Amino acid sequence: MPLHHHLRAWVALVVACLALLTGGPAAAALPVFGVTIKATYPHDPRAYTQGLLFLDGALYESTGQIGQSNIRRVRLSDGAVLQSQAISPTMFGEGMVNWGGELISVTWRDQVGFRWDRKTFALKSTFRYPGEGWGLTQDGKHLILSDGTPVLRFLDPMTFREVRRVRVTAEGRPLRNLNEIEWVKGEVYANVWQTNLIARIDPKTGVVRSVIDLSELPEAARRRDADAVPNGIAYDARQDRLFVTGKNWPRLYEISLKPRAATR
Repeated sequence: MPLHHHLRAWVALVVACLALLTGGPAAAALPVFGVTIKATYPHDPRAYTQGLLFLDGALYESTGQIGQSNIRRVRLSDGAVLQSQAISPTMFGEGMVNWGGELISVTWRDQVGFRWDRKTFALKSTFRYPGEGWGLTQDGKHLILSDGTPVLRFLDPMTFREVRRVRVTAEGRPLRNLNEIEWVKGEVYANVWQTNLIARIDPKTGVVRSVIDLSELPEAARRRDADAVPNGIAYDARQDRLFVTGKNWPRLYEISLKPRAATR
């Protein structure tokens, strides 16, 4: 097939994904980026990745599934789990973020969150919140929570009280299924569940500025099962490195972005 036909098919797929998730056809041009793989690292294929962050030279990861959910510290170079702590076997773990000397993690439908000592992984306290918990990140002032709806909630990091919220829209329509999230250079990057897309969101307005398509990554192109979707974004601010992985993926990738075409 000629290259331009491949490109048209790829753009059509992105448009179809956005239309499905926003409930209507694309209305305007939206910049789309592909990815270039800069490095590949081992990743635990048993890790149902829900949250991911890079801090002080290590990856911190939270995993899901009833009876299997935990938080862990992972060595980047070989994927070795250096430290882990299980959460309640009755709960389904979700996103996680650092705040000060703590790691803060949430659960899917239990409406219970945890504060962990970042060095020892000792449980310091629990807290409650309304609705579901999906992804969790922070902007230096607030925690930011995704809950599967088109809304991002900005929360007080000490009380978990909601300070404000933004409604996320792609081409004028609400974008739901925002999953794992990461703060990257003033934007919120969000895995869009059940797709290969990452939305780059303006945190002030909720407008999706562009999307990143991960379809060229081997696991995204050939999913072993329906649950093995891209989920997990980590940014190393010191060295300006962006990492992505997925649920039960055997690899984690350092990527750079490359412009593609706009969706229309």
